[in-house]
Amino acid sequence: MANTQPLRTAFIGLPSTAAYSWGSTVHLPALLSPTGRSKFRITALLNSSIPAAEAAIQRFGLDPSTKAYGSPEALAQDKDIDVVICNTRVDKHYKTILPSVKAGKDVYVEWPIASKIEEIREIVEEAKKSGGRVAVGLQRRWAPEVIKIREIIEEGKFGKVLSSEVRVFGGSGDRAAVNEAQKYFIERNVGGNLVTIILAHLLDFVCSAIGELEPGSVRTKFQRQRPNIGIKDMKSGKIVETVLSDVPDLLLLHGSFEQSLITAPSATLSLLLRRGQPFPGTPALSWSINLEKGELRLIGPSNASLTWGSKGGVSIQIHHYETDELEDVAWTLGENEREMSEAVVNISRVLYAFADGKPEGEGWLGLEEAARRAEQINSFLEEWVRRQA
Repeated sequence: MANTQPLRTAFIGLPSTAAYSWGSTVHLPALLSPTGRSKFRITALLNSSIPAAEAAIQRFGLDPSTKAYGSPEALAQDKDIDVVICNTRVDKHYKTILPSVKAGKDVYVEWPIASKIEEIREIVEEAKKSGGRVAVGLQRRWAPEVIKIREIIEEGKFGKVLSSEVRVFGGSGDRAAVNEAQKYFIERNVGGNLVTIILAHLLDFVCSAIGELEPGSVRTKFQRQRPNIGIKDMKSGKIVETVLSDVPDLLLLHGSFEQSLITAPSATLSLLLRRGQPFPGTPALSWSINLEKGELRLIGPSNASLTWGSKGGVSIQIHHYETDELEDVAWTLGENEREMSEAVVNISRVLYAFADGKPEGEGWLGLEEAARRAEQINSFLEEWVRRQA
């Protein structure tokens, strides 16, 4: 049942000084849009300290009555908060959301859930005890393009899925360097990297359209091709230091989809993900689905994610085998989504479904299912680490 009044919302992680923030560039536009304002009202902000929260309230023009918090525990005790939205760096997720989860509040946490699998398991157990809803930001499974692909496959006009191939280049703008804000991306202990973020999102939206992989069928091969990574100054673009990465930068995955009404026996997935820019003229994201009577292909020219960029937006085509014709596929955006960036569209769809009280799985992903994805991704990374020992 939809709420008749906007949810009193606590926002965690809205830095006033950062050069880039997912919270300010993606979540805040979703929350402050006309539709967002009808569903959410930001009444509290948690940052690293009360002064930091106060500075952000002023910087982003939030209502002066917005409460400033510097303690996750104090935030969790506030009875006038209905939902908590967490946008901090992944290694801060556990500490900042756990008190609110224990208090039984509804929580939306960006992906990855936490930096350590043990922390994720604890969050799951505490959510079971408290009964609060927890939504996790694997939002690309509800991207308009993914929904359209899922509809085409499920329609059955082109038969069952025989195989699918994914080739992706990205995760950073340079294969040999990252900017200062992305330094954590090559530090495995932080928990946010090419495997846990980019691979997880890719695998999640692919499997949401076709089906999950048979656990025993999955084989991975990870490689750290460039161990020494330059760190770029955000303003000058110059390399200010070189660090040793402990994260793989080439990921290969192969497996079989579970057989279903839409997949043929032993239908396979082949995935390649390499950090850094592609060969000139090669799209950053290419996803093809080979069906019995045709082939679907999604191209994302700009980056590894389903986002619009300077090289143009995502496109989908169908190759009709019988006629050898290509068909351009269009998908539908809501009226209020047409002026949004792709990232804001994807986030807003999940946040609004969560606010409207829709059942888990209808527009938003619940904690336990997201935790299963985290366990899967963690097993891939742990296997690579064991091989390095």
